[in-house]
Amino acid sequence: MAKGSNYRVKLRRRREGKTDYQARKALVISRKPRLVTRFSLKNVTVQIVVAKLHGDEVLAAANSRELVKTYGWKAPTGNIPAAYLTGLLCGLKAKAKDVEEAILDIGLISPTKGSKIFAVLSGVLDAGVMVPHSEEKIVKERMKGEHIAKYAKSLGAGSEEYSAKFSKYIAQGVAPEKIPEHFNKVKAEITGSFKKGEKKA
Repeated sequence: MAKGSNYRVKLRRRREGKTDYQARKALVISRKPRLVTRFSLKNVTVQIVVAKLHGDEVLAAANSRELVKTYGWKAPTGNIPAAYLTGLLCGLKAKAKDVEEAILDIGLISPTKGSKIFAVLSGVLDAGVMVPHSEEKIVKERMKGEHIAKYAKSLGAGSEEYSAKFSKYIAQGVAPEKIPEHFNKVKAEITGSFKKGEKKA
């Protein structure tokens, strides 16, 4: 371990790889709401937060579990289509509360092209919330799950590998080849509920 009068131990959350304080300071100084996305293996959480003296204040939030509970989503809640729909839902909630813009806060996540975090961003943008971004990071054809459908078709329904890889889809009664159609149906359900004024909290 380094020693000396000029050595400073890094803050705990920086040592644990949880917070980049330099980046967070820049985001807070901007005084704009932050679009924060966090993932677990099974779920996606999206929040639009603003920094206050007492701590971060959540302006709008959505979790991929809401897709199942409220909008009839039958596929897994941790994949790219679910990430897009959760971003869309959070964005629509934010618009309903007059939030017009935000800054993407990815924390320490690597900004990989076509990843789930950019699926969330795409959903928020489609909801009408302005977020500075680079279009090259968003792969539109992955949002609907077309890559999932294509892979499922390549394996062939009924094969051992197909049954093993898509067991959760089969258990929920949705064929992976039909994910794009199911995605469109759930997306229409979400956008329709807000057009009708059913702005779910």
